[in-house]
Order: sequence, then C-alpha cells, then structure tokens
Amino acid sequence: MKNVYLDHNATTDIHPEVKKTVIKTLENYGNPSSMHGLGRKAREAVEEARKKTASFIGAGEKEVFFTGSGSEANNTVLNIFSCGASGCDSRRNGRSGIITSVIEHPCILETSKCLEERGVPVKYLDVDKYGKVSKKQLEDMVDENTALVSIMTANNETGVVQDISPLAEVAHRAGAYFHTDAVQAVGKMPVDVKEMGVDFLTLSGHKIYAPKGVGALYVKKGTPFCPLIRGGHQEKGRRAGTENTPGIAALGKAFEMREKEMGAEASRLKKLKKMFKSEIKEKISDCSFNGDLPDSLPSTINLSIAGVEGEALMLYLDMEGISVSTGSACATGSLSPSHVLISMGLGAEMAHGSIRISMGRKTQQEDMEYLLHVLPRVVNRLREMSAVYFKETTHE
Repeated sequence: MKNVYLDHNATTDIHPEVKKTVIKTLENYGNPSSMHGLGRKAREAVEEARKKTASFIGAGEKEVFFTGSGSEANNTVLNIFSCGASGCDSRRNGRSGIITSVIEHPCILETSKCLEERGVPVKYLDVDKYGKVSKKQLEDMVDENTALVSIMTANNETGVVQDISPLAEVAHRAGAYFHTDAVQAVGKMPVDVKEMGVDFLTLSGHKIYAPKGVGALYVKKGTPFCPLIRGGHQEKGRRAGTENTPGIAALGKAFEMREKEMGAEASRLKKLKKMFKSEIKEKISDCSFNGDLPDSLPSTINLSIAGVEGEALMLYLDMEGISVSTGSACATGSLSPSHVLISMGLGAEMAHGSIRISMGRKTQQEDMEYLLHVLPRVVNRLREMSAVYFKETTHE
C-alpha cells in the first residue's frame, strides 16, 4: 500500500541533514553553561544556531532566545502582560489589556481564557468568511489600556495569511505592543520581523523538519519582558533550564536548509495545490475550499465535503495509506467542530465535514494524484453508508 503523508502542519519529518546535526551534537554531552571545554563546545553549537535563526527572520542575535516549543513561547508573551514581578508593570506603563483573534491556536486562546480569569481584560477580533481579521475592527477595539495585540501570521487549519504589518502599525499607534504566532509561517514563506514591524514573534522547530521539543521567541530590543520559566541564568535570564543543545543545533540547521530549499519548494507546492483544487471539484460534488485566498500558504488546503464526517473521512483515508487531519492536531479528541471554520461562518455540518491537507518537502505530484484517486471513492462510500443509515432510521 502506498503511504502518503499530508499532515505537515501537524508535524514534519526530520530533514536528513538536520538528523546528522542531532547525532553529531549528541556526542558532546557538555552543559552550555559550563566553562570547561565540553561546555564551551556546546555553547558554540547553541550560539551558531541562534545566529542562523535570527538571520532567517531578520532579527539581531541578542533578540532571539530558545524555548521548549511554540506553545511555551506564546505563553511567555501573553503572560508578560499579567506578570506581577517587580519592574514589569512600570515598563508596561500600567496597561494590561490584550487583543487577539477568534481563530488563534489553542495555546493562545486557552492562555487568554486563563488570563481573563485572573482579571486581565481580553478582547477578540472576528474574522470574515475567508478567515481574515479586520484592521478597522482592531482600530475600533484598541484603547488606552491595550498592552498587547497578538495575531497569528498564518492559520494552522486554513493556511490563510494575515496582513501583519498594518495591524502592527495600529497597535503601535495606540501605544501597544504586537506579537505574532508565526509557527506555521516561518520556513514556508518569507518572514522578516523588521518588515512586519512586530515586537514578538514565535516559531517552532518541528514544523520545519527539526525535532519536536524546541522553539524560539523573538523579542525586539527594548521591549518589556518577564520570563515565564524562572530559575537559572540560561538564555540571559529569559528562560531558565539547561538548554536542549541537540534540539537547538537542529533548529539552526533546519533554518540553514530552509534557506536553500524553501523557495523552490513553495513554487512546487503552489502548482500541486492548484492542480488538486482544479481536479477535485470535477470528482466530488458539493465540496468547497475554506480560506481560498491567493495569500495563503502554498502547502495548505482545507476542504469541506457535504454529507460526510471529517473524522470518518480521515480514518478511511488512513486505511488507504493517506495521512490528513481534520484541523489542528492539538484539537484531536475533541468532537466539537473547528473553532476556526465556525468563526469563518461555516455551519456545523460543513465544519464537521472538513479535512486539512498540508503538503511538505517530500510531497510529489504522484502523491496528490493518489489522493485524487482515493478521496472520491472514499467520499462516495461514506455518503452511501450515510444514506443507508438514514433510510433505516427513518423506517423504524
């Protein structure tokens, strides 16, 4: 049976060159904070990775520090503006309000709910039918108490890319800071923190062919900061805990490989996406694309199909050797329809009947052709099963 992996927004395989870096780094077990030779060698690996990471997003090396994940980095930023540590409040000029959007990743939304329970005022921007936030609504929503605006660059379910720079300008005019969760964007499209005008940016290793368990946070020079994880002096006091040297070195190598491969890969995936979209509507009736915009990730397709359950569709495709998702991998186990699709105006039935197809560096035309061959057959089977069930239940 052919195996086709189309769930790269959930996680990616480790790049062969990245794997070599991990193995090489594992040979040196030194602590990067130690002053002896093994420690200095480990420190060199960490700082080389920091240089590559910073360069890839247009940041200064001192503006980047490493975390255990994108979720940790996002939590760090949001908690800065509820931090009661000495000095933090004065640097925020007494502001505490946060503005985010209804389609953010669960690590932003759940943290926002937690902060609300702790008394932090949080406001939520709506999105239109394409999944885009409104600059006008943000202008109406910011006020003198707004400390932070947090809007993701690219949505993990639909691939829709927000216009970050104008949104950051609105926040700054109001005296607020701006954060973007760029976990799904970095390594798939050009990202430059200076051009975007952001104060904080989050990224993650396992979305760009590095191992799980490593992420990074960009903090613009001069921006207020309070660490989420306290303890030792690691990462210049911004994130305590002994550095994950192999993971950090792998992240740096992953960015080195992205620098070489991202452009050609994006062009190839864009063509595969166009091919799939043009052919699938001829093969499956009553289907539609969510977030179908030119400014979306070339790797991501979100498809709703009437008359089927997305979970059942995913499982039947898995039996055919095809790995897709019904949305964010972090929501697996939830029977609720996608909060992203519901916020875009889809009804519960169509939201439940959606799958996310996310391509990657290994995805080839024959993989998408196999999906085009299998998917209509599976949909027809599920629709037939649904029709039989409906007929039997209505005759009881």
